[in-house]
Amino acid sequence: MTLPILLGVLLLGVLLLAGAAAALYARRGARPVRAAVTGAVEAVEAVEAEEVDEAALKSRRAAEVVALGFVPEAELDTAHPAPVPAERTAVLAALADGDWEVGAAYLKAAGRDWEERWLRVRVLAGAAAGDDGWLRAWREAKPSHPALALVAADTAVVVAWNARGDGAAGDIPEERLRTFHDLLEKAKAAAREAQRVADPADPVPYMVEQSIGIGLAYPHEDYEELWARITARGPKVLTAHTHALQYWCRKWHGSHELALSFARASAAAGEPGELLTLLPLLAWFEQDAHDPELTAEVFYKAPEIREAVDAALADLAAADPDDPRAVRMRHMLAYLLFWQDRDAAAVEQFRHVDGHIGAPPWSYAASPRSRYVYVRDWAVRVTALG
Repeated sequence: MTLPILLGVLLLGVLLLAGAAAALYARRGARPVRAAVTGAVEAVEAVEAEEVDEAALKSRRAAEVVALGFVPEAELDTAHPAPVPAERTAVLAALADGDWEVGAAYLKAAGRDWEERWLRVRVLAGAAAGDDGWLRAWREAKPSHPALALVAADTAVVVAWNARGDGAAGDIPEERLRTFHDLLEKAKAAAREAQRVADPADPVPYMVEQSIGIGLAYPHEDYEELWARITARGPKVLTAHTHALQYWCRKWHGSHELALSFARASAAAGEPGELLTLLPLLAWFEQDAHDPELTAEVFYKAPEIREAVDAALADLAAADPDDPRAVRMRHMLAYLLFWQDRDAAAVEQFRHVDGHIGAPPWSYAASPRSRYVYVRDWAVRVTALG
């Protein structure tokens, strides 16, 4: 085969792979395609020179980004959005040893910081869903403890969703869905008991019911009633708002329009530093993720979305630098700033979150590491490497 023919075949093959790569990263915009075409041209040049190894080129480029202080792809933590606090690690170790009192004290220490209380309930529930020996010991020691009822209810929720597994309802076997619904009905009863015995000011027992409402497809009026109970107790708990947004998304029980309307109302109710401006960003991301007709590079450059990103950046600047909620904002901002060609601003966010990517948008990808590294390294190369 002559060299011109060989080059033509190689270019065609690489372009086909470029299309597959674009689908893999779930990005329909021009930036990934543009990068893939660039890769195709480089491959042709490599054959012409008869020297350049494409794998070596990719490795060298990755090493250049790592040399600037960023975490190698293989070392990215996909399970957590941020480093796990040492206190949480110690609590989980104590629970594994059956020490329920450490878990009870950990939850109590959250006080009336409802966001933190929710997080700690979910940490304990996740542990109990894997091994509930310590939870049974707690029940034997203090069967009427309100905190026990709360953790037991959320554990039932986690167990139910674990039994369901990932995927759309249409992709899950009917038998597994029946089991899921049966478990959620039990979780609902447990949540109602936790609500009955809770501090009247505590919204967390009602937050536990939010994912029950999603799984059991609460009618809109029932979910709105639940939401009213939550916001009467904790009107600005960020996690409560993000969970409610999921209910109103088209993929569950709403629509793009309902989700965005809810998100805008949430953002409008927030004060600077409360980070509720995250909600519209999440709503638009959900729309992009579930509407194949959208082109990300065009969609995210819409003036309304750019203004919302600017508002979120101002909100983030007003927040406490140590606010653990900020990391969720940073992950989403890094992604949207990339699509808006605001690479230097994206890199600033990447420097805060790099190393831990267990959050949207990365967690929505079939390969979170691949999506994250592609976006991060593009922004870094444009900004720092040219």
